Formats: sequence, C-alpha cells, structure tokens
Amino acid sequence: MSLPTSWVLTDGTVGMVNQAQGFAEAMGLKPELRTFRARAPWRYLAPQFWLMPHWAAGPGSGDIGPPWPDIIVACGSKSIAPVLRIRRKSAGRTRVIYVQDPTIDPARFDLVVAPMHDRLSGPNVLVVRGAVNRVTPQRLAADAAKFAARFDHLPRPRVTVTIGGDSGAYRLTEAVIDKLCEDLATLCRRDGAGLMITTSRRTGAANEAKLRAKLAGLPAYFWDGTGDNPYYAFLGLADFIVTTGDSVNMVSEALVSGKPVHVAHLEGGTAKFRRFHDDLEREGLTRPFKGVLETWVYRPLDDTQRAAAEARRRLGF
Repeated sequence: MSLPTSWVLTDGTVGMVNQAQGFAEAMGLKPELRTFRARAPWRYLAPQFWLMPHWAAGPGSGDIGPPWPDIIVACGSKSIAPVLRIRRKSAGRTRVIYVQDPTIDPARFDLVVAPMHDRLSGPNVLVVRGAVNRVTPQRLAADAAKFAARFDHLPRPRVTVTIGGDSGAYRLTEAVIDKLCEDLATLCRRDGAGLMITTSRRTGAANEAKLRAKLAGLPAYFWDGTGDNPYYAFLGLADFIVTTGDSVNMVSEALVSGKPVHVAHLEGGTAKFRRFHDDLEREGLTRPFKGVLETWVYRPLDDTQRAAAEARRRLGF
C-alpha cells in the first residue's frame, strides 16, 4: 500500500510546527508543511465564528487549496477553521488529526491528540502526558555523534540548560534569573559541571546578557543561534538536563532523552501548568531544580510514538 499524502498545517509558529510535524513523522508520513496565517478580523476570533475561512488567509499563508491530501495533521487554533472546511469540502476523504485541545467538540475531527493536563476525553481523543514532538532516541544519538567533538572540552557532568521566558502564564523575573545564574555557576564550581545552554526569544536580551556575564570564565557553551542547531545534540550528550517550566514542549522533549530532568520554575503559572508539572513529578519523571544535581531512573517518555501507532491503527494504514 502506498503512503498516504499528507500535510502539516499550522500558523508557522515553531512550537506548533514541531508538534504537528513530529506527530506526522512518528506516523511514518512524509508531510508537506503548509502555513495558514489569518488576517484581521479572523485572527482575533475563535474558530467557531469563522464563517468563511478561505477568505481569512493573510500575508505569509501558503497554498491550502485542492487537491487536498489524504491526511492533515494540524496544530494551533488558527488552523482549525481551515482544516474543518477542507474536511467538509473533501466529503471526509481528507482525514484530519488535530494536536492539542481544540476547545471545540473533538468529534468534529477524525482524531484529537491532547495532553493529559487538558482533561479532554472522547472516543476519538488520544491522551498524551505532554506535548508530542520530533525528538526520538535515534535523532538524539545521531546529533550527539555529529556534534560530539564540539563539546569535548566541556567537563563532566555535562548539564544541558534550556531556558524559556515570559509568556501568558509565566514571568522570567530578575529574581528568578539571578537565582538561576547563581545555581548554574555553583554547579560548575562545586560539581565541576560543564554547561550547554540554549535560550529562546522569550528569554529576552537583558536576561541572556546576565546569564553570559554571570557564567563568564566558567565551562559554559551558549548556542548563539548561528549555524546548525545543536539542540538535539544537547539532549543526547547531557548527563543531566535543567529546563525552565514555562514550556510544555521543552519539558516533554527533554523527557524523551531518559536523562534526569530538573525543572526550574518561573513566577506565575496556571491550573493546567500545575497539573502538568504535578503529574510528571508524581510519576517520578521530573524533579524541581534546587541547585543540586540528583540522579534517578525513569522510562523515557514515548507518548508521541505510542499515540502515533494508535492513530495509524485507527486510520487503517
């Protein structure tokens, strides 16, 4: 049987693309990446209020016209109205998988893949513990081998540090970044650790500058955003991982590695984020970062692969 044709449809946001593409790849698909960016007023409206989604495409959108694929994996609220229209126009021939909680009736999709902390259920809902992603043990091993020489100078234990920042739920305050800098510097001085650090756009220039200044002269490698991204290598080469708790994606990706994952909590949070972190701690997957490296063993998170296998079974390929 030939492989179904497929799209990944998102608004182009990196986190959305990674989740949808990761799930499509785990299903064994070779998806085309399609982008839909809504223009005003649609981008401000919930998807159920989009009367004519084909008119809503704004600058940066790609071609989402026919011929439509056999399967679309979508992520992000702005993709909902377009994929539902395609599903309707194709008379159901195009099967739609939505990743995350769509906040509308999941029965309107063929499958919904939702994280456990969203508390979504239904006969066509596949529940995962975090965010589905592109991280696999094979990808980590390949990139670890590719980048190994670049980090040979770093002492062990090697600690990968992934830092997010301000969001709708969290704030990376001055007090938080100061404490994180102090704790990371202590790992180097007290434990002889080497650090592999990556930040995000949400970290902010001032916070990144503070990190670099406070860790100057210590064995810490900062990825500057140029050249090949060593993110997967960071996860594969680490002995320990410290990640800020503002991103379900970052925590979920770290847990695929099987390495001890310490979560540095920022100020703020929501009930859903608290459920997410409480569930992981209760299962023995993560521990809070308190400036000390702890060792424990857990089964690496394989929810993306597990849910993808079930999706293939249900869709019959």
